[in-house]
Amino acid sequence: MRLESTPELEAFRRKVRAFVAEHAPGVKTHSGVRAPEPALMPAIREWTAKLYGAGFLGIDWPAEYGGRPDAHPLEPFVVAEEIARARTWPPVGAASLASGALLDFGTDDQRARFLPRIRACEDVWCQLFSEPEAGSDLASLRTRARREGEGEGDDAVYVVDGQKVWTTNGQHADMGYLLARTDGDVPKHKGITAFALDMRSPGVDVRPLREITGTTDFNEVFLDGVRIPASNVIGRVNDGWRVAMSSLGRERSGVAARGAELFAVLDDLVRLAGAALEDSAPRQAVGELAARVQVNAAMISLAQSRMLHGTEEVGDALLGKIFFSELNHDLADFGVRLQGTDGLLVEGDAGVLAGGWWQDAHLYSRAFTIAGGANEVLRTQVAERGLGLPR
Repeated sequence: MRLESTPELEAFRRKVRAFVAEHAPGVKTHSGVRAPEPALMPAIREWTAKLYGAGFLGIDWPAEYGGRPDAHPLEPFVVAEEIARARTWPPVGAASLASGALLDFGTDDQRARFLPRIRACEDVWCQLFSEPEAGSDLASLRTRARREGEGEGDDAVYVVDGQKVWTTNGQHADMGYLLARTDGDVPKHKGITAFALDMRSPGVDVRPLREITGTTDFNEVFLDGVRIPASNVIGRVNDGWRVAMSSLGRERSGVAARGAELFAVLDDLVRLAGAALEDSAPRQAVGELAARVQVNAAMISLAQSRMLHGTEEVGDALLGKIFFSELNHDLADFGVRLQGTDGLLVEGDAGVLAGGWWQDAHLYSRAFTIAGGANEVLRTQVAERGLGLPR
C-alpha cells in the first residue's frame, strides 16, 4: 500500500482548495447527505455547474463529454475531500450515479441528451431504487413497468406503477434513475430494467418525509400510470440489475469525503471536550475515537491503493462503509453525552451548543448504517463473497 501523494496531485489539491474557497455556496449546517432548503437550490445548481466547468466533476468522463481521461485517477477523491473539508455543499442528487449508467450502458442519443444537462446542472437527478419492502434486498422490488406499443418510436412506452422510498432530494429532482420490474416470470435479479424518468411526468407524486431530525431529506415517490418513452430505457430490457450494480461501483469518491468529515468532527469533539480532557475517562474515550478516525483514513488509502493497482477486494467498499458509519455514530453520540443534560437540547432551543449540530448529527447517524445496505447485511456479504464462508 502506498500512502504518499504525488507533487502533481498536491498541486491539484491546492487548485481545488482555492476554487472551493472562492466559489462555494456557504457552509452546510447539518451533517450527512441532506436536502437543501428550496431557496438554496439556485446557488447549489450554479456551484455544481462551476465545478463541472472547471473540470473538477466528471473528471473520468470521456473527453467528448467534458472529461479529462488523462487525469490522475485519484483527482475525484481529492475534489470530494476538499469540498468536505470546507464543510460546504457537495453536488446534490444522484447525477454521478446516473451519469455512470449512461456512460457505460446508454445510447449515443441518451448521452447527448442527458450528459450536457448534468454538467450545466440543468437537471438534478434522484435515485429511485429502494422500496418499502425492498431496501437491502433491492432485487425484491415490486414497481412494475409494462410495455405498450412496438419498436422504439414515440408510440412505444413503458407504463410504470409502484412506490419508491428514501429518495434523497426527490423534491428537487428533474430526472429520476429508476429501477422497475419488467418481467415477473424470471429470477428476481433478471427481470429488472433501468429507466431515465422525467420527474415532471403525469402520475409522479413526490411526498417529502419528515424525519426524526425535523428535516425532510428523504421522500416517498408514488408512480401511478407513469408513461416513460421506450427510448429512455438505459441498457437492455431486463438487464437493469447489471446497470445498477455497475453504476454503484463507479461512485467511490464519496468515501474520501466521509473520511475528511470525520477528521473535522474529531477536531470539533476535542474543542467541545475542553477541560474535560483533564479527566482520564473522557481523555481515553476521545483517544480511542481519534485512533479509529486514523484507521478509517488508512482503510480509505488502502482501498485507493488497490484501485490504482487493480487489486481491489470484495470487502474493501463494504468494510469501509461499515467502519465509517459506526464510527460516525459513535463520534456524534459521545459529543451529545459530553454535554450532559444540555444534550437534550436541540436546534432552536436557547443555549444549545453549536446550534444543535451534535444532536442533529446523532439523530441522523443511524441513516448511514442503513444507507447502501444495512450493516448487518453487508457483514454477511463480506463473509460470503469476501471470505468464502457458507451461506
